[in-house]
Amino acid sequence: MHIKLSLLLLFCCTTIAAQNNFDVFFDFNKDVPNQTAMLTLKNWMSAHKGYVVVKLSGYCDSVDNSSYNKELAARRISSVLSILKENEFEISPKIELIPVGKDFKRSKIQAENRKVTINAELIQIPIAVKKIEAPQKLSQQVKAAKKGDIIKLQQINFLNNSAVLVPKSKPVLDSLLCVMNENPTLKIEIQGHICCRVEGDLKDLSTSRAKTVYTFLLRNRIARNRLFFKGYGISRPKFPIPEKSEEEEEENRRVEIKIIEK
Repeated sequence: MHIKLSLLLLFCCTTIAAQNNFDVFFDFNKDVPNQTAMLTLKNWMSAHKGYVVVKLSGYCDSVDNSSYNKELAARRISSVLSILKENEFEISPKIELIPVGKDFKRSKIQAENRKVTINAELIQIPIAVKKIEAPQKLSQQVKAAKKGDIIKLQQINFLNNSAVLVPKSKPVLDSLLCVMNENPTLKIEIQGHICCRVEGDLKDLSTSRAKTVYTFLLRNRIARNRLFFKGYGISRPKFPIPEKSEEEEEENRRVEIKIIEK
C-alpha cells in the first residue's frame, strides 16, 4: 500500500507583548506640551518605532474642581494624540482614551501630576519552531524574482470599504513575514490597488490597505528600512473599469509586493 504523506508547516504561535509607558508633561493649566516636553516626546517616538499606542491617560494637578480637570485632561489627551498622528506613529484602532483629571494618587510635586501617560506595546507573532514543509509558493516566487518584479499576494481580503483585514488573510501575512525573515537583505514596496470606482480612490483606500500590510511586518520586527508602501488607486487596473465580472473586480482589487532589493 502506498501512503501519500502531506508535509505540514507547524507553528508555535506565541504572542510577546513588550510594553512601554511614557509620560508627557504639561505646564500649569496648559493643554499643549511645552518645547522641552515636545522634544522628549519626539525622541521617544524615534526610539520606539514598531510600537503601537494602545492607551492614553490624562492627569491634572489638584488645582480647580474635578469637572474642569477632566475636561483639561481630555484636551491634553487630544493634543498628544494629534502629535502622534502628525508624526505617523502607529495607533491602535481600539485605543483607550482615559481622562482621569485629578482623581488619582497624586505626587506631592504638582508638576509631576500634569501629564498624559502613553501606553505602547510591541507585538511579535508568530514564532516558527518547526518547519517540515517544502518552500511555499510565495517563497518560491520571491526566490525566482528579480529586482523590479511584482508579485501578487493571493487571498488578501479586507472588510468592505475599509483597510481592516478579514481573518482568513492572516496566513498570507504569516507567509510574507516568513519570507522577509528568510531573506534578510530583501526590500519590498507594498502596493495597494482598488477596483470598481471610475471616480478614483477618493478615500485613499489603496494606500491604507498597503499600510496595513506594512504595519503588520513592522510590528513583527521587520526593519523599517526594508519596507515601503504606496497606494495606486485605480491607476493600474488589470482589467478596464468598470469591470465586467466579479473575477475582474477581484483581479483589480489586490495587494502586491515589488522587489526593490534582494
